[in-house]
Amino acid sequence: MAYTESQLQALETALAKGERRVSFGDKTVEYRSIEELTVAIREVKRGLAQQAAETGLWPGAPRQIRVTTAKGF
Repeated sequence: MAYTESQLQALETALAKGERRVSFGDKTVEYRSIEELTVAIREVKRGLAQQAAETGLWPGAPRQIRVTTAKGF
C-alpha cells in the first residue's frame, strides 16, 4: 500500500497526544491500543522507506571505488 508523509505525521501526532483515533482526510481509524498505533507507525515508516528505495530517492548500499597504483619498474 502506498503511504504518504501526511499519514505518518497524523499517526505520530496522535501518539504524542495519547489519542487512539486518527483521521486521514475523510477517513477515521480508531486503534484498540497505543501499541497497535506504534505498530502502524512502524509499518508506515517501512512502507515509505520501501517506496523511496523503489523510486531511487533513497540510495541503496554505498558503492566503493578503490584505485590502486604502483610504479612499475
